[in-house]
Amino acid sequence: MLCVTPEIPRRWLSAWRRNAGSAKSLRSCGRAMAAAGVAAVAFGVAGCAAPAPDTDPAVLPEGVRVELIQLRADVAPRQAQLRIINDSDRSLTVGAVQVEDPRFDGAATRVDAERTSRVAAGATVDVRVQLPPMACAVPAREPGAGTAAGDGTLVVQMEVPSPSDSAGAPVVAEPVMASDPLGFVEPLYERECRAEALAEAARVEFTEFTPSQAGEPAALTLAITPMDGGATIVGVQRTNLIDFGAATVDGAYPVDLTIDASDEVTVIDLPIVPFRCDPHAVQEDKRGTIFDVRVIVDGETGETGETGESGEIALFVGEDMRGEILTWVAQWCGFAD
Repeated sequence: MLCVTPEIPRRWLSAWRRNAGSAKSLRSCGRAMAAAGVAAVAFGVAGCAAPAPDTDPAVLPEGVRVELIQLRADVAPRQAQLRIINDSDRSLTVGAVQVEDPRFDGAATRVDAERTSRVAAGATVDVRVQLPPMACAVPAREPGAGTAAGDGTLVVQMEVPSPSDSAGAPVVAEPVMASDPLGFVEPLYERECRAEALAEAARVEFTEFTPSQAGEPAALTLAITPMDGGATIVGVQRTNLIDFGAATVDGAYPVDLTIDASDEVTVIDLPIVPFRCDPHAVQEDKRGTIFDVRVIVDGETGETGETGESGEIALFVGEDMRGEILTWVAQWCGFAD
């Protein structure tokens, strides 16, 4: 058994220790680390027995690093990967996972809560986690902050069954620093909180898809229902799979619709055609039916932090409509079964 103590100020860990890694104490730890601009991870390490009350918890062997990343396939289901990089000379076994961050409203948890993962020495393993909603009441960072590789405030708790306990009680290690190497958390926070602000002014959704014959544009219906507040829908950007044909202007379908609470529902039939007729584009589709919509929300800041500037939200067509669109693309392009 080898337990290595990471270099983390003890004051950050005091609340976590007193409450045995509870969600409340993890949030306290996360906020402290957010103020310092770092992240931390708490692991369960196979081979480290459960600590006695007057001893330090188990910790990771030197050479183990943790990252939170988001792959293309993770975007639509709002998931991410907890990447465990084991450059030590010992194998690890990881069970339950919980990721907390001041920008999260709750914890991200392992998609398959019953699963365990073995991370051999010298190996890298990704553990899929389900992201929680964003805590949009948390003040946003300065524009551009939090997007650089390695900048994050993530607190991760990971557990493994103790080999010394026949009941399989988990062993939890002290937090260690983690990273967000792709810098995806802050842009995700900004987009989803912008979408939350937009939802107060209007409900924006794709409501219908009408397929077409090959060579003709199909119709993707965008419905905009005013709620309470003001906003502007600037345009809908094309995806790696879907284009707007002759109606495309600078990579987007221009909408330029200003919304007021007294307005009626606006319905726009977007003319869509396949951006590329490549069987792999359909078979390996990850983001082809997730559209970036550029909006301005009254009183909200844009991408550079200035009020009245536009910013993007991500708008998914939904799983059912996604299947209809992919089938249509295959038929339109002539490679359907």
